[in-house]
Amino acid sequence: MAIARWNGEIIAESDQTQVVEGNHYFPVDSVHALFLRPSDTTSACHWKGTANYYTLHVNGEDNVDAAWYYAEPLEAAANIKNHVAFWKGVEVTP
Repeated sequence: MAIARWNGEIIAESDQTQVVEGNHYFPVDSVHALFLRPSDTTSACHWKGTANYYTLHVNGEDNVDAAWYYAEPLEAAANIKNHVAFWKGVEVTP
């Protein structure tokens, strides 16, 4: 079971993550949506497509753009559609 934690809270947990480039992508339904705030930030990956971001809001603190997802991944990354990954100090333990 992979678990993502930040600021004293479990953000996501799943035994069905997809690991891509060393990052655990959690199924969106395993992520606690109450901690997610939409962000206008995007970035591009040549083989995954355009990433969108969330800011984590946990216990009164924000971790800006600490979660990302590919709403419409390219074909090579189809397995991470409807999945969310984390960085910026979010601890993910497999």
